[in-house]
Amino acid sequence: MRKIVLDTNCLLQSLPTKSPYHNVWTSILEGKVSLCVSTAILEEYEEILAAKTSAEIATNIIEAIVRLSTTVHQESYLHFNLIEQDVDDNKFVDCAIAANAEYIVTNDHHFSVLKSIPWPQVTMIALKDFSEQIH
Repeated sequence: MRKIVLDTNCLLQSLPTKSPYHNVWTSILEGKVSLCVSTAILEEYEEILAAKTSAEIATNIIEAIVRLSTTVHQESYLHFNLIEQDVDDNKFVDCAIAANAEYIVTNDHHFSVLKSIPWPQVTMIALKDFSEQIH
């Protein structure tokens, strides 16, 4: 099973049923893709979802993620601080490293620095490319 860390904006893009990336969300729900999260990631998901939709919808989505048997809840006790342009993005990198995730699925250009870091190796993939891989 593929293990990914999903950037918040990519989560938002994958939720609408009419989104071309909805297959990412359905693959997570169906247990075909394992979503790796930390408490900090879940908190960011909930905060942004509540701001973009409603508190009730945000709570429902977070509860769905937490209850999935394929969700990997992985706290990271090492902080690599690999992204300097937007330090808030480091929670996704740290979780990916700790969970040994295959990819960080993101369209955020701040993650591009990961391509030039030999260790720890963290692979990022654009939402569109990941969606096509699992289609």
